[in-house]
Amino acid sequence: MQSPQSFKELPISGEILKSLNEIGFDALFPIQAQAIMPLLEGKDVIGQAQTGTGKTAAFGVPMIQRLDSNIKGVQGLILAPTRELAVQVADNLSKFGKYAKTRVLPVYGGESINKQIHALKGNIHIVVGTPGRVIDLMKRNILNLSSVRTVVLDEADRMLDMGFLEDVEYILYRTPRDRQTSLFSATIDHQVMRICNKYMKNPEQILVSKDEIAVTHMKQYYTVINQHGKFDTLCNILRQDAVEKAIIFCRTRRDTSRVSDQMHKKGFRVQALHAGFTQAQRDRAINEFKTGRLSLLVATDVAARGLDIQGITHIINYDVPNDPPVYFHRIGRTARKGTTGTAITLVSYGELSNFNNIKALTKTRIEEINTKNKNEQDNNDSPIQSFY
Repeated sequence: MQSPQSFKELPISGEILKSLNEIGFDALFPIQAQAIMPLLEGKDVIGQAQTGTGKTAAFGVPMIQRLDSNIKGVQGLILAPTRELAVQVADNLSKFGKYAKTRVLPVYGGESINKQIHALKGNIHIVVGTPGRVIDLMKRNILNLSSVRTVVLDEADRMLDMGFLEDVEYILYRTPRDRQTSLFSATIDHQVMRICNKYMKNPEQILVSKDEIAVTHMKQYYTVINQHGKFDTLCNILRQDAVEKAIIFCRTRRDTSRVSDQMHKKGFRVQALHAGFTQAQRDRAINEFKTGRLSLLVATDVAARGLDIQGITHIINYDVPNDPPVYFHRIGRTARKGTTGTAITLVSYGELSNFNNIKALTKTRIEEINTKNKNEQDNNDSPIQSFY
């Protein structure tokens, strides 16, 4: 049977799908296409995948889908090696489960345990934690794992390298034997396999290389610029680089409309596209873009989902997405079927942290281009020193 290609092809609830649509998730990354169905079916899974391959949604979406609203108590447990990863995973699962009203709690050392104890007295569905803090809460009889149906070991090799083997075994031994277990690890060595062999039942093994999110046919650029200088920089890029057909991504509907209106006044053949459009308006805009009557679309991630339009030469990120995988979904709209494409990201100083997370996830080079200070530019200056 052919693997699903998009989230809407999966047997998941409308609430989860609505959340995924809202954050711009549409096409499945390889790890998601291969792991989600076995996990939805209740099978154990070993996934060899690095950060940035989309693995959080691969295990998070099935975990949320399989929650039982009739059960009170923690049903999902995710173990992570570091505080930072625990917070990141919990934040993503909260977004995936927003409309399903899934309650997710990160627990980790370095923060007052009393705050986490208080939170656990509410109806928490999923706990994401570092092994040490999870055990601390268990020993205080605050975290009860008797209702756990699903356990995920995230970045298992790092966890074991950091000396958490005994802690992981202590926790797994105290979860129900009929639980579903999945393990995700960049490397699968003998220590990781020992955990798999001891605690998993006939697991499916899935291998996804980090290289699979490398966009090999695309030139990727970025420039760091003051937020107020973005619009002028965008216009200069479009004119200087003689952009033929591009999608410009903004974070909000308001920004999408504002940027589109400003560009229209500058003489660009442009149309906004966001979720506030009727289906007829959306179809008309897309058709005009396909046929070349429009050369530019300014869109939100939600509005652009499912678009498969040939001949797009450029993707311009007017705003940096909060979730790194969204960046790869965006730029995947160009360089299709072996053609080349260009992606340019305008990074404000407040977006540097999010953009650095994106850069850490791809082996392909994202090259910096320099822009002059906005006050130093006149109408004849281009902000681009050189693209090619």
